[in-house]
Amino acid sequence: MDCASCAAHIETGVARLDGVEACQLNFTSETLKVNGAVPTASIVARVQELGYGIDEIAPGASGVQPAAMGQPPRSFLQYITSRRDTQLALVATLLLLPGLLFDELLPGLGIHSVLIDLSSIAAMLLAGSSVMRAAWRSLRIARQINISVLMSIAAIGAVIIGAYTEAAVVMVLYVIGEALEGYTAERARGSIRSLMSLQPSTALLLTKDAGREVEHTVDVTALRVGDRILVKPGERIPMDGRVISGASAVNQAPITGESRLVEKEAGAEVFASSINGEGALEIEVTHLAEDNTIARMIRLVEEAQEQRAPTQRFIDRFSHYYTPAVIVIAALVALIPTVAFGAPFLDPVDPTAGWLYRALALLVVACPCALVISTPVALVSAISNGARNGVLFKGGVHIETLSKVKVVAFDKTGTLTRGAPSVVAYKSVDCVLPDQAGCDQCDDLLALASAVERRAEHPLARAVVHEATARGVRDLYPAASGVATLAGRGVTGDVNGQRISVGSHRYFDQSIPHPPEHCDALAAVDAQGYSTMLVSRDDSYRGYIAAADTVRPSSRAAISELKAMGLHHLVMLTGDNETTAQRVADEVGVTETLANCLPADKVDAVEDLQMRYGEIAMVGDGINDAPALAAATVGIAIGNTAQAMETADITLMRDSLLPLPFAIRLSRAAMRIVKVNVALSLLVKFIVFVLVLVGTGSMWMAVLADVGMSLLVTLNGTRLLRRPAPASSSRT
Repeated sequence: MDCASCAAHIETGVARLDGVEACQLNFTSETLKVNGAVPTASIVARVQELGYGIDEIAPGASGVQPAAMGQPPRSFLQYITSRRDTQLALVATLLLLPGLLFDELLPGLGIHSVLIDLSSIAAMLLAGSSVMRAAWRSLRIARQINISVLMSIAAIGAVIIGAYTEAAVVMVLYVIGEALEGYTAERARGSIRSLMSLQPSTALLLTKDAGREVEHTVDVTALRVGDRILVKPGERIPMDGRVISGASAVNQAPITGESRLVEKEAGAEVFASSINGEGALEIEVTHLAEDNTIARMIRLVEEAQEQRAPTQRFIDRFSHYYTPAVIVIAALVALIPTVAFGAPFLDPVDPTAGWLYRALALLVVACPCALVISTPVALVSAISNGARNGVLFKGGVHIETLSKVKVVAFDKTGTLTRGAPSVVAYKSVDCVLPDQAGCDQCDDLLALASAVERRAEHPLARAVVHEATARGVRDLYPAASGVATLAGRGVTGDVNGQRISVGSHRYFDQSIPHPPEHCDALAAVDAQGYSTMLVSRDDSYRGYIAAADTVRPSSRAAISELKAMGLHHLVMLTGDNETTAQRVADEVGVTETLANCLPADKVDAVEDLQMRYGEIAMVGDGINDAPALAAATVGIAIGNTAQAMETADITLMRDSLLPLPFAIRLSRAAMRIVKVNVALSLLVKFIVFVLVLVGTGSMWMAVLADVGMSLLVTLNGTRLLRRPAPASSSRT
């Protein structure tokens, strides 16, 4: 298919088959979906009858198949020389040269002959044979007046009135123009192909044979959850999984868009299609091939291309009625001046001087190619660019909606913050320094707590162990023995024969004496919204550790960017208390905070913001924020979990808000380009329309303008493929 009109033509033709309830053809991915009790053979036969090729997709396979889509052409010359219709058009170009030279460019020489006319007629028939066949199929099968019908009427009419050269020029330019559209569409499809090419087809499966570990190269579709695979240095990771052994730095840019390498060690999750660094990794498979991260991304991109934006739907409806109306207008242009004012219907001396010629030229002017393709090419380019950079749009409608957003609401936990506690302060009773940095007693306190918490799974325990590791004191003491959990109060264990307890302030108030001045310090820490853990050794209080869900550095940068873009209503919604909420709000810079919100309260808040300001985007983690995401004008999920990808209208694949300003800029740029494309298409048509009416325009000028505009709007739309990626950060 060369243009979106081809897709509409096939849709209409297939829809007329008995038993078809609905059908949709995605022009970009070239995928046809049909609902109804109709044999596949009948669908294939109908598409072929309409003049197009079709390949059947294997059951359970992804909608877009690299083999079916073929390889993108290396050059336009290669593209046109590989097609039968353009091969004939190139031969026709040679045949029309005499008429173009002596009849159009140098008529003053007076060189004219019947042979020149016959050569032009032959050129018209040769180049126009495919167009006329398409027009006949459209009328006979789809019962639809499309662009091919307009061009055929114009060319045949030109031959009847004696404008042979113009008839040939119209057909040659039209066929070459359609090929240009097809070529640029193929290049645009390359962005989808590049996404699909990221998915590895084989993996190195590890199995046991007589006590020996054996490696087998298998297709990724044969892998099952729990299988172990080996990924060597430099290889692309074939499946989603969990690292069992090994350590390496992994490039996750194909999935998340972030340019930095991410360290992976035992227990870390890895994503299919990310690229392994210098270390070998043994990985346990956690998802099947059809359900891994890259497969879900491809599926969402395919579905996104099928969802048309309101602007695109309007233009599609408009063009459906526009083309038949043009024929009526052209008939009126030919008849009214002749009947009402006695103007010449056909000038026997100069065929281009009569009103019939002008009416035929109007049919060419009216060709809606540029108008129809102006919107989808921009939206598909934006969707493809977003997918490459870790932003998944679920359809053009969400690009258009996001471009209009005036307010952005954020969930706090897991969105503006990391979603897990981190140690923010710790202090030993023996510390004499203003803070714990460089204090040996404070580091000893952290090491003792880490020795006990190493055996626990609580988020606060993981925070303590992580901080001890970062400070390099994790191994000062061996892991505690005899560890016992005090339900809701803390944990105890033996370290080098000493009883170490890590517990809540309430537990220590009841069980372990501690200085009153430390109670005052702890009260001040608690007032900031931190969680405190007290540490004792043999029932002697040794100090405290404070932890909190810390703000992502990327949140501050993203909020600052959003403000610079003119979004001044940035609201944080959280279930936390007002003290904690205000601390986080002050850190990230949001303009409004609503605390103590249950899920239902967040929905009410979103609806209230919509009433006050209009379009609103809600950003959350895609799980507990689902009601609020659904209530917002556009829901945006952060993170590449299955829940996040399925819940929201837009997914930021990175655990970072940095792609959010990029997504909004991309959506705004896409809609600006759509508006420019539509305006230019209509303006050029209006100018040529006026020139034809006043008698200074011609058929070849009209078709040249249409071809030029189709190419211009396509190239303008594909500029979005090269839009700069979002900024990266070494920490999220």
